[in-house]
Amino acid sequence: MSDAATTATPAAVAPAAPPISAGYRNYALGLLLLIYILNFVDRSVVNILAEPIKNDLGLADWHIGLMSGVAFAIFYTFLGLPIAQIAERHNRPLIISIALAVWSAFTALSGLAQNFTQLVLARIGVGVGEAGCTPPAHSLISDYVPRERRASALALYSMGIPLGGLVGMAVGGIVADAYGWRMAFFVCGLPGLAVALLAAFTLVETRVAQVTRAPTLRLDDFRTALKTLAKKKTFWLVAFAASIKAFIGYGHAPFTASFFLRNHPEQIAEMAGDFGLKSVGFIGLALGLIAGTAGAAGALLGGLIADKFGARDLRAYVSVPAVAALVTVPVYVFAITTEYAALGIGVLAINAILGTLWYGPVYATAQSIVEPHMRATAAAILLFIINLIGLGLGPLAVGILSDVLAKGWEFGAAEGIRWALILSTVPNALAFWLFWRARRTIRDEIVS
Repeated sequence: MSDAATTATPAAVAPAAPPISAGYRNYALGLLLLIYILNFVDRSVVNILAEPIKNDLGLADWHIGLMSGVAFAIFYTFLGLPIAQIAERHNRPLIISIALAVWSAFTALSGLAQNFTQLVLARIGVGVGEAGCTPPAHSLISDYVPRERRASALALYSMGIPLGGLVGMAVGGIVADAYGWRMAFFVCGLPGLAVALLAAFTLVETRVAQVTRAPTLRLDDFRTALKTLAKKKTFWLVAFAASIKAFIGYGHAPFTASFFLRNHPEQIAEMAGDFGLKSVGFIGLALGLIAGTAGAAGALLGGLIADKFGARDLRAYVSVPAVAALVTVPVYVFAITTEYAALGIGVLAINAILGTLWYGPVYATAQSIVEPHMRATAAAILLFIINLIGLGLGPLAVGILSDVLAKGWEFGAAEGIRWALILSTVPNALAFWLFWRARRTIRDEIVS
């Protein structure tokens, strides 16, 4: 690529506007958080509905893994790259609004599926819509706040992951108990259409001027961004460490409720009865509240810690997730092996805090390691790696492992899923090593 092509890239992007007001910044961050919550409501509601769907449609665990992982992730990850390129030059709030409307509509349509194929097609539609959310959102947030507050701001946005999981699990489980799994998809999907209109009319593009030509993809720009990132060892170490964390988190998500329903049915039924609920509704509410509140606390805490200590030593941005990755292994194994369901559910709160500490530091590192005009593309490439490995392979791998252990090793469905969850948490050790290696290079590679 010529030097002219490389140097022309920043000029093609409109300059950043003067700093926005604190009041509007708070509003915009709050609305983006709400959008990301809806993103994960629609993505995660299928996790609590896995057992009812499986029983109704006669599916195996690998079907659930394919539906919640690969079918969603392929389109989500690959479409994120061209959408990010469009977002580098065009109206990011409008892109986010259209994406929200698309994934919300397809979530509602999931409730109309009559067989596995139709359900997979609906989940593909959700993945297509959600591909247009996070890269432009990360880019907007990085324009809204200075670098020294970026990890905290992106951690706030990332709270949408556990909070969305909370709402999806709790609402999905309760609605499914009362009205069936199809109605749960309707209830979770339709509100996003109204929020899409709110975002379209109130989120403001921060660039001074917008390019008015039709959205086009400039291959030179993508190559320039990729060439820049290729030289950043920190980016790749962090990206693959985060992808391992995502592999574990996404891999566990569709099967955690199933684990408790299969291994502790009497205890879950008894606790559900104490709250006037059925088993599916109770476990959805319990896991949703734990993952949502503890996960949100972990996400915010990770950003705050990284920003505080990163102001003195940038290595804090990778040290925080490194330590958390190592500690979570024994915590999770205990939660899955204890014979007391209530204790296991409670200990998962600790695991949820440790499992979300990486969000803010990782996303802030990716945004700070490139120049502003490459931020959406950097976010898309990071998410491409994270979601292709994590979301694409995690649920499918755990589902296949569960089936193999249950049948081939004659563990039975209950023990098969237990050992699938235990074995799949071991790669946390590799994530720790990758994060720790990034300490060697991060101080030399942060640029903005």
